[in-house]
Amino acid sequence: MGSETTINPIVALVPYLLIFGIFYFLVIKPQKEQQKNFQKMLNDLKKNDEIVTSGGIHGTIVNIKEKTLTIRIDDNVKVEIDRAAVARVEKSSLAS
Repeated sequence: MGSETTINPIVALVPYLLIFGIFYFLVIKPQKEQQKNFQKMLNDLKKNDEIVTSGGIHGTIVNIKEKTLTIRIDDNVKVEIDRAAVARVEKSSLAS
């Protein structure tokens, strides 16, 4: 009657592998790179760096502990924050 064609199971997986490959290079790899850069920034924090927290508070690092930082946000106002709360470094003490 009619000719039947069978698709090799390995050939059927090719589109899925291509989609995963594209997803990896467009989403997963850049996200891992961004996370690596963020961790490097946290490890490179130094005393007197001017930072901005994820809550938008601007301050200067006055003390560094293993998991927390003490920042000065105004004269006579110091706050202890978690290292992970640092969003970015505005001005590094090394750049001065």
